[in-house]
Amino acid sequence: MDDKTQEVRATDYDVVVAGAGPTGLMLACELALAGTAVLVVERLPEPDRTIKAGAINAPSAVAFDRRGLLPAMAAVQERRLAEVTGFLRTHAPDGLDRKNAPKFAGHFAGIPLYGDLLDTSDPDFAHLGPAGDVGLVPQADLELVLLERATALGVELWRGVELEGFDADDAGVSVRTSRGTVRAGWLAGCDGGRSTVRRLAGFDFPGTAPEITGHQAVVELEGAEALGAGWQGTDTGIYVHGPFPGRILTVEFDGPPADRDAPVTAEELETSLRKVSGADVRVTAVHTATRFTDNARQASTYRKGRVLLAGDAAHVHSPFGGQGLNLGIGDAMNLGWKLAATVHGTAPEGLLDTYTAERHPIGAWVLEWTRAQIAVMRLTPHAQAMRSVVRDLMGTVTGTTYFVKKILGVWQRYDLPGDHPLTGHSAPDLVLADGTRLADHLHDGKALLLDLGAAGPGLPDRAEGFGDRVRVVTARCTSHPGLAALLLRPDGFVAWATDSDDLDGLDAALGQWFGAPQPRGASSTTAAE
Repeated sequence: MDDKTQEVRATDYDVVVAGAGPTGLMLACELALAGTAVLVVERLPEPDRTIKAGAINAPSAVAFDRRGLLPAMAAVQERRLAEVTGFLRTHAPDGLDRKNAPKFAGHFAGIPLYGDLLDTSDPDFAHLGPAGDVGLVPQADLELVLLERATALGVELWRGVELEGFDADDAGVSVRTSRGTVRAGWLAGCDGGRSTVRRLAGFDFPGTAPEITGHQAVVELEGAEALGAGWQGTDTGIYVHGPFPGRILTVEFDGPPADRDAPVTAEELETSLRKVSGADVRVTAVHTATRFTDNARQASTYRKGRVLLAGDAAHVHSPFGGQGLNLGIGDAMNLGWKLAATVHGTAPEGLLDTYTAERHPIGAWVLEWTRAQIAVMRLTPHAQAMRSVVRDLMGTVTGTTYFVKKILGVWQRYDLPGDHPLTGHSAPDLVLADGTRLADHLHDGKALLLDLGAAGPGLPDRAEGFGDRVRVVTARCTSHPGLAALLLRPDGFVAWATDSDDLDGLDAALGQWFGAPQPRGASSTTAAE
């Protein structure tokens, strides 16, 4: 629309998503995949290339695999690994045998973790499939992949448009933007840590105030040879150099920035880097830069009537470990199918409320995880003493495995009813007899009743009446011969499972997640023998 005052018809959109970052785009993709009319409103005129999170965790990689996006993520990782290799070739310490050097497996509070101490036999690492090999996907690159996906799915995106206000009632939301007013059934605030949607809707946002000042940037440096590679602690702070050319990060512990919103200048970055490193360096150009703090807050609920929050709009914290990006992707995967079912009128009572119930505890854990890192990064004698203890623990196989599992998110599960060990967990990536993997059967975003041949001939009949809400796949499994059947939600989490012909609990699980069966429809069945 060219006329900024023109009104859009009230029935044009089921959902308006505020924000076209990774969370907003992922949510829009999930909604569009489920046949929901969605509009994304983004204030920035172009995709944000500001340096932010540098990697995705296991649940995010698995989610992308389940939607057919893993090859695109792997291509990004390959390009980034080439940059990292080039950086290490130039900046790694003399004498380092790079071929045999231990694999970097992440960090906690800047203390590195190495793969040679990782117990890879731990069952929590098993069955990720190819997703377990993809992680180095920076946020800006991820956003471009999701933008391409959203475009392919027909998502409408308004760029350079401000969300100015909204009025919500029992029937929907009237959203006022700088391009006009739209009427939608729902409004999803994915508009970042300073969310306009959260503020205007009046969500409670308790937490702890910021106490540090951090910078992250990609710059051109003179005197870079005086900087150590990787995470470095000093008497005046912490800095990071690498793992690709020009990337720096600094942390100062003498309070939050005076003006969080001021543009980040080369002078500011140079002053901070000189202070914490003690090196005679000069920042000659800034390609991308951001300023951050350890402000840690979380909305008490992620839903108020017709308004929902996801990603940084629902929770903020320090960026260490890149947990915020992954929390947002998880929020979008959890919310998307539930909101779409609500829009289509097929959701059972209370389904949308399970979004907060399932995602809030994981967000709360991340806030505590990031606060703990700040506590052992401080420069006080007590904090440094605790840091020494943590470093010793991290230098053991048990310690490394514990920390890597937490960072990768392989521990994440939802508290769902049922006694089977898989219930509530993200499904393992089963290898099927026809050469396909379980993830290949989840690209369409449908729920899946997987008949592995040992649950009896009546299993597919249980999905009768759910139409295309629950798709039945009959297969043989070569990787998990003990499993008889699984019911997967659209996000890939196990709602029900059995190792025998006992189907007790299946009907209850179908009703809990997908509502009442309709006599007019039947599930479509796919053979994958």
